[in-house]
Amino acid sequence: MTTVPEPSYLALHRSGELARRADVLEARLAPCVVCPRECRVDRLRGETKFCGVAARAIVSSYAPHFGEEPVLSGTHLPRGAARGAGNIFFGRCNLHCVHCQNAQISQGPRPAPGDPREVDAARLASIMLELQAEGCHNIGFVSPSHVAPQIARAVDVAAGRGLALPLIYNTNGYDALETLRLLDGAIDVYLPDLKYSDEAAGLELSKAPDYVARARAAIKEMHRQVGDELVLDERGLARRGLIIRLLILPNDQAGLRGTLEWIRAELGPRVALSVMSQYFPANEVGGERHPLMQRPIRRREYDEVLDWLDEFGFENGWVQPFDERAADYYRPDFDDPDRPFKDADDFE
Repeated sequence: MTTVPEPSYLALHRSGELARRADVLEARLAPCVVCPRECRVDRLRGETKFCGVAARAIVSSYAPHFGEEPVLSGTHLPRGAARGAGNIFFGRCNLHCVHCQNAQISQGPRPAPGDPREVDAARLASIMLELQAEGCHNIGFVSPSHVAPQIARAVDVAAGRGLALPLIYNTNGYDALETLRLLDGAIDVYLPDLKYSDEAAGLELSKAPDYVARARAAIKEMHRQVGDELVLDERGLARRGLIIRLLILPNDQAGLRGTLEWIRAELGPRVALSVMSQYFPANEVGGERHPLMQRPIRRREYDEVLDWLDEFGFENGWVQPFDERAADYYRPDFDDPDRPFKDADDFE
C-alpha cells in the first residue's frame, strides 16, 4: 500500500502555478469553451447558454456523504471513524440526461440574482474548509465540468487557508481535453461516468451527439494524469487514481459490453471500476418517448454485466448489490440541501 504525503495541488499553489492555471481557465469562460459544447458566450459578463451558469458557480448542496465507494466515503472503516466524502453538488449541468437522478438541481431553474447558492471563490473555498473541519476524508466536486475554472480558483484560495484533503473530480465524463490538461496535478482522484458506448444513445438520452468520443478521450487524459493504480493511504482511503463509474441501464441502453471492451483495450484491466445497479426511472422517463427506460434493471441484466467483468478480466473496484428497492435508497431530495440522501446502502 502506497501513501501520498500531500495532495499535489498544494505544491502548485505554493509555486503560483495553480493561480496561473486558474487565470487561463477563467479566460476560457469568455467566450466559453470550458466543456465540449463550446457555447462561446461571455459568462464573465453574465451570458449563459446550455448549462445556465455564468461567472459564479451554483452550489445546490454540500455535506458529508456516505453512499460513495468505500475508499471515498470510508464506509469500510470502524463505526465512528467514517466521516464521509465531503461532497459539493454543483447546480446545473452540461448534459441533459432524461433519466437524471439529480434533475432537481441539474435541470432545475437557475437561482435568481443574489441567491446565496451562487458563490464566489472565497465562499466556495470556505465550503471546502467547512467540510474538512467536519472530518470528511476528501472534497468531492459533483458535476464539475461546467465550473472547472471556478473550482480551480477556489482551490487556490482554500489551499492558502489550510485545505489539505484529496480532491475528487466526480464528473459525467463530458469534459474538454484542454480543461482537463489545465487541471493536471490539481485533481487527486478522477471519478468519471462512462455512460454509453453508442453515440445515438448519448444523443437520445443525454442530448450530447458526441458523448462517447468526448468521454473516452477525457478518460484517457485522466488516465494519463493519474495512471491505473488506485493509491490508498494506511486507512484504505483513496489518495490518487481513477475510478470509472458504469451505470447499468434497462435493456442495455448503456451498451456496457462495448464500454468494457474499450476500457480493457485502451486502459487495461487494472483500472478500478464502480458498477452501479441503482437505476430507477426518473426525470423525463415516462410516456411514449423512452419506452425502454421505464423500469428498474432486472436480475438477468445485472448478472450479464458481472459475466462480462469476468470475461474481460477486471478485478479492481466495486459492484453495487442488486436490489429492486434502489429507488428507495438512492433517490435524493435536494429540497433538504443539508441531507439530500437519506438512507444510501454501502457499496460492496
